[in-house]
Amino acid sequence: MSEIAKCVKDGECILFLGSGIHAPSPPTSDYQYGEPDCPPLAAALARLLAEKICFSDRLPVEISPTLQRAALGYEVWGDRYQLIKEVRGAVQEGKKPSPLLILLASLPFRLVITTNYDKLFEDALLLAGKSPTVKFYKPNRSESDEPNDYPPGQLIPTPTHPFLFKIHGDIDDPKSVVITDDDYTKFVLRMTCYGQADPIPKLMQLCLSKWPILFLGYSLLDYDLRLLFQLLRWKLDPSWMPPSFSVDRQPDPLVLEVLQNQRRYLKYIVQDVWAFVPDLIRRV
Repeated sequence: MSEIAKCVKDGECILFLGSGIHAPSPPTSDYQYGEPDCPPLAAALARLLAEKICFSDRLPVEISPTLQRAALGYEVWGDRYQLIKEVRGAVQEGKKPSPLLILLASLPFRLVITTNYDKLFEDALLLAGKSPTVKFYKPNRSESDEPNDYPPGQLIPTPTHPFLFKIHGDIDDPKSVVITDDDYTKFVLRMTCYGQADPIPKLMQLCLSKWPILFLGYSLLDYDLRLLFQLLRWKLDPSWMPPSFSVDRQPDPLVLEVLQNQRRYLKYIVQDVWAFVPDLIRRV
C-alpha cells in the first residue's frame, strides 16, 4: 500500500476506472451510496437491455446474455439511436458521483483512463475544484484528423488540470461508444493502428510505459479487460515497465497466479474499494 501511495503522491500513477467503481456502498462502510444515485453495473445493464427487446424469447437457450450480446441484440432488433438513449438513461440521467469518486477526484492523479461511458468522474473532478481535459475513443480516426491528445502547447497535466481519456467512448457521442460485440471487434482492430490514426493519445502511451496503473472497479477475470491491458502494453518491453496494481476483494486464483505470480504484470490488493480508497486518502 505504501508503494501505491508514494506513486500517487508523486503524481506518477495512472488511475484506471471501471464500472465497478459505481458499486453501492456496503452496509459496513462509513459512506452511503446506492439506488437511485448509482448507475447499474454491467450485468444489471445487460439484463435491462435484454428485457427491453425480449431477448430470452428470441433466444430462449441464452438466459443471461453478456452486455455486448444484449447490446448487439438491441441494435439488431431495434436501432443504435435507441440503444444509446437507453444506456444514457441508465448510466447518466439522474445519477450522482459516489463519495468514492469524489475522494478519488481529490487525489493528485494527473492521468486517468476509464472504460465508463458516463460523466460522473468528470462531475466529481469539477466538485473537487479541478479542470480536466477530456478526450475519448473515436472509432473512425484517420491520419488527417486532429490529434486525439493533450492539447499541444500546454504544459503536462497537473493534479488540478488532469487528463481524462475515455477509452470506450462517451455517452454523448453515440459513434464512440464501445458496447456491442461488433464495437469490441472494431475496437481491437483499431488498437493495432499506428501514427495519427492510433486511438490512444501519445501522452497516455508514453506514461503507460513508465508509470504503474491502479485498476479500480474491475475484475481481471473479465477477458475484455485482460485483452485491453495487453493491447495497451503490447509494443512495450515488460522488463522496463513497473508492476501495476489491481484492487479486488475476490481475485480469481488462476488469473492471480498468471498475472501476479508468473508474469508479474501486476500486484493484487485483496480489499473492497470502499475500504481501499479512504485508506489511500489517509496515506497520501
